Amino acid sequence: MEARNLRVSDAEREHVGELLQKAVGQGMLSLGEFTERMDTALAAKTRGELNSVLADLPGITLISDYDPPAYPNAGQAMYQGQPYPAPTYQPQPPPVHPSPPYRAPVGAPVVGTYGAANAAVIRGRMATVTRNGAWIVPPAVVVDTRMSSVTIDFTRAVMQTQVVNISIDDYASSISLIVPEEATVDMNGVEAVGGSASNKVRSGPQMGPLHLVVHGKVRFGSVTAKHPFGTTIRKMFGS
Repeated sequence: MEARNLRVSDAEREHVGELLQKAVGQGMLSLGEFTERMDTALAAKTRGELNSVLADLPGITLISDYDPPAYPNAGQAMYQGQPYPAPTYQPQPPPVHPSPPYRAPVGAPVVGTYGAANAAVIRGRMATVTRNGAWIVPPAVVVDTRMSSVTIDFTRAVMQTQVVNISIDDYASSISLIVPEEATVDMNGVEAVGGSASNKVRSGPQMGPLHLVVHGKVRFGSVTAKHPFGTTIRKMFGS
């Protein structure tokens, strides 16, 4: 049986997902292409189908498509009166190529010495996704969601930089960005198609410990930046 026709495991699908995320960070794929290829990878049954999402990415291959030469047929099974030796071919792992230096995609934001290669990817498919507590926030966050409820809480998060870029690619989800009282949020880069983008906090200038720059596309969903529940009441009573 050819190697490309062998069945793949969940571990191999997850490995391909990591390779696709790396390709996004290196500027070889857009977020839209990443989403399409991830859907194909998750549905793949054979190594040939799984390899198809990596075929045009230089230096990235899941499994070699090399086939060993045909072995002698039954009429040639004897050699000098002795049985022909058993085949010893074993598939070899793909060669390891060093990754090219990171180059941000055209138009992608880069913060200081950081960029998309350091992004945290928040992904959901008809799911409830929450990030809260003392989680470590990288300079870039990618939100890739479909029909999900997403809450990203920055009130007790640990920031690596003052400015955090959030890239959204969403269909029919509800996304809430909860920020501290001193934070500012810029949502001018969000395109809402049949949905809404609402900023209920200050938009700038960036004065406090956190400034979010939100961009991307929301289709038939919503994204809202707001303070934690009760912030307005506490202000009224001076607490």
